Amino acid sequence: MIGRLHNLISILDLTRQDIDLILEHSAKMEQVAIKKSKDLEGKIMACLFFEPSTRTRLSFESAMFRLGGSVLGFADVAVSSAGGKGETLADTIRTVERYADVIVIRHNLDGSARVAAEFSKIPVINAGSGSEEHPTQALLDLYSIKKLKGKIDGISISLCGDLKYGRTVHSLGMALSHYDVTVKLVAPPPLRMKPAVIAEMKEAGLRVTEVDTLEEGLKDVDVVYMTRIQKERFPDVREYDALKGKFRLGLKEVGLMRDDAIILHPLPRVDEIDPEVDSTPQAKYFEQVHSGVVTRMAILKLILG
Repeated sequence: MIGRLHNLISILDLTRQDIDLILEHSAKMEQVAIKKSKDLEGKIMACLFFEPSTRTRLSFESAMFRLGGSVLGFADVAVSSAGGKGETLADTIRTVERYADVIVIRHNLDGSARVAAEFSKIPVINAGSGSEEHPTQALLDLYSIKKLKGKIDGISISLCGDLKYGRTVHSLGMALSHYDVTVKLVAPPPLRMKPAVIAEMKEAGLRVTEVDTLEEGLKDVDVVYMTRIQKERFPDVREYDALKGKFRLGLKEVGLMRDDAIILHPLPRVDEIDPEVDSTPQAKYFEQVHSGVVTRMAILKLILG
């Protein structure tokens, strides 16, 4: 189980048994989140966010506070020695491990979380590593699906939008490889899923198809997972300008979905979901935000508790 792993860097670090255990503990955290606990009293979590974040950082902090622990760290690299003085990531980690019991790190460079784990003597949790992975987001996505649809095995899901640079869909795609699901990959050709991730899913036995239009992606699925186009990841802003606004989910598009289908989104959104969609019964992305707190509570307790 996860406590044996010490770190959580990649969704590939987890077995189906590990994931199911985390989801089981996440459900238990629903009541703990309301009344709070002292399970991690005396423990300190360091949040090192070299990239902007709202939901991930605050949900980790909320999770730690609800478990009775404490939080330190920074949310703006400019106020750190790494940003202001050029300190290396290795030196930052070797310093911070003296202050805390677990490090949660988000960084703009691929491989950064694994580098941090190599230099740290305390557990490291990847809160977003370049365009690679976002494993805790994938876990809260799975928990949201299970909570809202009652199961994961047997569902059909469309992953839509920026599948090339979107680290959330990379982790979710690999996490789904542990389950019996049907996956549609819905993206314009320049933003298709990385071949390595597709190979991972197919090798695991997933039924995977690629489609180019949102309309095709919305039909006959249980879950529509929308993502924004990751402007900050594009090497050339002109490429982003040519693609922005291509995939937009409005009321007309929602009409193509099953009545009992749900819409998830890791957030933030830009213009890919019309605000009018928020009031539809399919829109579940703000409920998904709450899943982030209980899932991260479960992860912290399994690693530190």
